[in-house]
This record gives sequence, C-alpha cells and structure tokens, in this order.
Amino acid sequence: MAGEAEYAAIELHVLRAARVGPSTMRVTFGGEKVDDFTSGGRDQRFKLFLPHPHQEAPVVPVDAGEDWFTAWRMQDPAERAVMRTYTVAAQRPGELDVDFVLHGDGAHAGPAAAWAASAGEGDRVLVLGPLSPDNSAIDFRPPEGTDHYLVAADETALPAAAGILAHLPAGTRVQVWISVPEAGDRRELPTAADAEVTWLVRGDGEDIVRAVREADVPAGGTPYAWIAGESAMVKALRRNLVNDRGVDRKAVCFTGYWRRGATEEDLLAEVIAGGTPHLDED
Repeated sequence: MAGEAEYAAIELHVLRAARVGPSTMRVTFGGEKVDDFTSGGRDQRFKLFLPHPHQEAPVVPVDAGEDWFTAWRMQDPAERAVMRTYTVAAQRPGELDVDFVLHGDGAHAGPAAAWAASAGEGDRVLVLGPLSPDNSAIDFRPPEGTDHYLVAADETALPAAAGILAHLPAGTRVQVWISVPEAGDRRELPTAADAEVTWLVRGDGEDIVRAVREADVPAGGTPYAWIAGESAMVKALRRNLVNDRGVDRKAVCFTGYWRRGATEEDLLAEVIAGGTPHLDED
C-alpha cells in the first residue's frame, strides 16, 4: 500500500483523546510501528482510515500495493474504511497527535468527526504514513530567497499553520491570519519567527478575507504565501494576493480542505468519480 516505499500502511490505536478548544478534539495515537511514521513537519498530511461504528478495525485492502485506491473504491461503502486526509498536529516518540474539527454533532456530524467525538483508548485505525521526512505530502516549499511569508488558514488548517510556524527559523518575517468559530479555539502558536498573528473569530463577525484585503502587506521583496481551509475563502485570498497585490502566482501555495455546503462524503464522491488519486492528494 505504498508508492515506491515513500509511504507505508501503519496500524495505530488511540492512547487518549481530549478537547483542545470548543471546535477541536485532539486524538493521540500509538502503536508498535508508530515511529515508522516519519513526518517532515510543516503541513505534513497523510491518509487516515477509520472503522464504521459496527466495526472494531477499519477494512482496508493493505495487500493491493499501488492499486490500493482502486481496491478500496471497489469495496462495499458500508464496509470499506472511512478514508480522510489529515495533518500531523504533533509527534513525539511513541505518539502521534491528530486534531479533528467537530463540524457538528449527532446526525449532523460527518463520520470522522463523529468517530473522534467518541474515540476511546484502544480504538483501532490505520494510516498511510510517510517513511521519509522529505515526501510529496508536504506543500509548504518556499523558494530560496523568500524574505516574507503570508499564512492564512481556518480551523481545519490550523495544525498545518502551526507546523509551518514551528518550522520557520528565527528572524523570519511572517504575517498570519487564522479564522476560528469561537474565541476559545485560539491557542498558542510557538515559533522562533518574527510572527504577526491575527485571530479572526467568525462568531464575533470577523472575516478573514476582509482582514487580509485590508491588511498592510509589505510591497516588493520576495513573498511566499500559504493558504488553506474552506475552498471559497482560499480562492478569494489567492485572487487578492495575485490579482490585487501582484504576488507571483507560483509563490502562492493554496489548498481547499473543505467546501461550504458540501459534506465530507460529497467531496469524497468527487474524488472517486475522478479516478485514482496520487497518494499526496487530498
């Protein structure tokens, strides 16, 4: 289930789960081979496979090799594992943290959010994890000579934004905008960089697109922008940077993690209809 030994299927289980804000559940995983998961930090992402409520472990075609996605797609949707893409929140020897945004509750929660909300010690999952720190599932790759960074994210991309800030060296200039549902979702973002962090609380009517459009962004130089979160927000901010501010489009890394009005299953259906994805695609 790996492409050119860049990834491997790794069985994990829940060690603990705890809220890290009103909208987020942090689940800590362990397992015999958890340290085989070799994160490159930054916005490192990976495939996570979850069981359905009636199952003890996710059903994944681990013996299908490079054709794993085709084999998974051909399985009964009611039995095949729930597949999602997540970002590493933190990693320590023997432990891997993943943050799940709880987009709703009860019947309104997606299967991944519902699983996380009730996750208990010993619950089993499987991940398709990187075996090298320099792998294709990292998008934050600023070119040499970059002298200013722009980071914009919502709560779904908060772990990735935090990873980027932790990665940036001392003296790096970076402007950061983070949109969250509630004030309690704000958290410390440790970094050695010279970071200007602006939190936008949607529950208080604060809008990240408006904030970035009105921000004083240094002109000239060699900027690099990283934008991730809700699809419409990402597109609006990319247009502002490229069309209005003249940032080179090649210097804007952008990813829509979700789309308003579409469920997780709607988006997954679009992926399935489009054929086999690369292992580094959302």
